[in-house]
Amino acid sequence: MSTLVSNNTEETGVRKTLSDASSASTTATSNSLRNERPSRLNSARSANTSNTSSDTAVNHAESYFLRRENRLSARRKAEEEAAINDYKKMYEKALGTNQRLKSRLETSKQELSVIQDQLQRAQKGRPGACGSNMLDTEKKVKAELKMENQRLKDENGALIRVITKLSK
Repeated sequence: MSTLVSNNTEETGVRKTLSDASSASTTATSNSLRNERPSRLNSARSANTSNTSSDTAVNHAESYFLRRENRLSARRKAEEEAAINDYKKMYEKALGTNQRLKSRLETSKQELSVIQDQLQRAQKGRPGACGSNMLDTEKKVKAELKMENQRLKDENGALIRVITKLSK
């Protein structure tokens, strides 16, 4: 157990020294890069101050914006064309649907006219068919009225008898 602890402490020490060495070299490299950056920036600033380099910078900016505008306009045109194609497809689909519905409507109208003709012929073939239903209802009403009339006659006769008995 003691050997494991001593080995661990030795390995940790070795690791610390390796990491210290790598961090030291990293900081040295980053310091040297930091020192180089200002010199590059200063040289770029001095180049921008001259007329020729400012003209090229303006030209680069203009060309950048022109390319950007071209890309955007091309994208807009592509989207518009896609939308137009979509509308064309939708229009063609709607036309097809309308044609199909019109043909179905025509067939339905033809079937309706055939059925109406058959109905008219059937009614002409039996002139009393519709009248027979009315006659049946009239007969029923007439029978009910006769029964009511007979009941009232009977009641009237009974009342006359009662009155005659009371008057004696």
